[in-house]
Amino acid sequence: MDAFLNACRETIGADYVLTQDADVLGFVVDWRQRFQGKALAVLKPGSTEEVAALVRLCMQFNVAIVPQGGNTGLVLGSVPDSSGKAVVLSLKRLNRIRHVDPVNNTMTVEAGCILADVQAAAAQAQRLYPLSLASEGSCTVGGNLSTNAGGTAVLRYGNARELCLGLEVVTAGAETWDGLRGLRKDNTGYDLRDLFIGAEGTLGIITATVLKLFPQPKAQLTALAALQTPDAALQMLSLAQAHCGASLTAFELMSDFSLQLVGTHFPQMQLPFASRHPQYVLLELSDSESEQHASAMLESLVAEALDKDLIQDAVVATSLAQSRALWNLREHISMAQAAEGKNIKHDISIPISDIGHFISATDLLLQQGFPGCRMVTFGHLGDGNLHYNVSPPAHMPDTEFIEQQEAVNLVVHDSVHRFGGSISAEHGLGALKREELLRYKSPVEMTLMRSIKVALDPQQLMNPGKLL
Repeated sequence: MDAFLNACRETIGADYVLTQDADVLGFVVDWRQRFQGKALAVLKPGSTEEVAALVRLCMQFNVAIVPQGGNTGLVLGSVPDSSGKAVVLSLKRLNRIRHVDPVNNTMTVEAGCILADVQAAAAQAQRLYPLSLASEGSCTVGGNLSTNAGGTAVLRYGNARELCLGLEVVTAGAETWDGLRGLRKDNTGYDLRDLFIGAEGTLGIITATVLKLFPQPKAQLTALAALQTPDAALQMLSLAQAHCGASLTAFELMSDFSLQLVGTHFPQMQLPFASRHPQYVLLELSDSESEQHASAMLESLVAEALDKDLIQDAVVATSLAQSRALWNLREHISMAQAAEGKNIKHDISIPISDIGHFISATDLLLQQGFPGCRMVTFGHLGDGNLHYNVSPPAHMPDTEFIEQQEAVNLVVHDSVHRFGGSISAEHGLGALKREELLRYKSPVEMTLMRSIKVALDPQQLMNPGKLL
């Protein structure tokens, strides 16, 4: 492979072809630090033209490509396998914000832009880019689109797919498709944009995108409510939608055990209630009229929910600091889980009306099969996406419990399938869930997906071993 690596150095510069173990390490270890792959090299192109040139070399030398953004994925989709035959193609140097159009409410950015930087650039133009994730300080826009990321504001604004109007893509044939059109209506054939979004880099490499922007809200208000059951939370959701309509931006469900973990590992973050409750809902309003209007809506909602016994207690943030403190409880759940030890994660979606039934039925099945396991259940109730995670019994070593991962996954994913849900809501499939897809997708779906893969990537060089 010396000839290949030398050609790469001539194409993008020797400084951007990494082959030393110390330089490569951060690109081949997954976000959760559970898997370490190997790479022939890490390539760091600085432009779309350089990406295309590198893909052309990979075709010539038959070298597989693992596209990578911020490497914050949770399903082994952005790291190479252990063979050492693939290159990691890092998009981090493609980090320019090319154009902001506040009249068209769009922004054209390169795939390596950090999500938080895109949010800040939108704010500078008095606009909002609403995609919000816990990893927004590290994840990139290209990775968001490749996994069709969701986050906390899907209820109002949709996921990454709904926030994208156009793409620039380097195909598996080393051609560049310029689909950077800021159009909301374009009915001229197959929607190629939607084909590449959510494909996890298996069909081509997203290098730039046109994103939707929105007017900044006049007010954002946050409240935390305590409830008895997920079914009560669903009733609260219906009430909130009736009161607040499109102003309801986020509606997050969190179990008591989830927040117990936060309090244990981050003692400075405590619930603002005198007693504990089985479930909690964190909701946010984004109002285009005024803070007074938003406050009146929220106060009316909370009052009616208390009168109807849907909630037992509630606190409404009266300052930005209080709002941030409430969101910190939600955003630190994953970090608290990591501090507690290894657990078995599930990123699932269920029809919203069935979430309560799913949780009670699946909790029971898991207790029957794995007595004493502890459920860390939280997620985006407003769009049906649960992070339904299973922690070991209190006195069982986590390494011992993780050995039962396949059996736990089978219980959870079979239950998801029975309820008409999906085994991946926003994290993707990667290598972690690739084989499980065969159990839940119909033969027709699998044949169509494979046909698309073969048609667009005949050499099978794009992120092999992922998704399919």
